[in-house]
Amino acid sequence: KGVTPITRRERRSDRRAPDRRADTAFVKALWEAFGEHPFERGNLDAGRLSWLFGREVLPATDPFDPADYEALLVLDVPAARAAFPEAFEG
Repeated sequence: KGVTPITRRERRSDRRAPDRRADTAFVKALWEAFGEHPFERGNLDAGRLSWLFGREVLPATDPFDPADYEALLVLDVPAARAAFPEAFEG
């Protein structure tokens, strides 16, 4: 089947609470693991990344291949803090 490409998915304000909690936990994990440093997409969940891509998670290189496991991403910390403040607490 190959690599699932990362695509930007629009988040709606009426998303279910479990989905919002999953996004928050994912941002927290990215922050704790990588901070402001670029990281390889690797085997991170493409679906979860897609909910954050283009806002809180950005391409770290240009050109960017959304279907490459070695593609570099970076957490946009100000955007992530604004959208998911709980991910940065404690």
